[in-house]
Amino acid sequence: MANNEKVKITLKKSTIGSPVKHTKIVKALGLTKTNQVVEHNKTDIIMGMVNKIPHLVQVVE
Repeated sequence: MANNEKVKITLKKSTIGSPVKHTKIVKALGLTKTNQVVEHNKTDIIMGMVNKIPHLVQVVE
């Protein structure tokens, strides 16, 4: 994966009731509010984090 590729991550569901581990992943991605969008480089680390919480986020490449 090239470092210049960007990926947009949107928090689609609240973390209320989610395990603490999932909440920490959402915060580490920089998401604080529902429907908030952040842009990150498409790296293995970021995609691994997204793959842990696919039920909470939406990814647009």
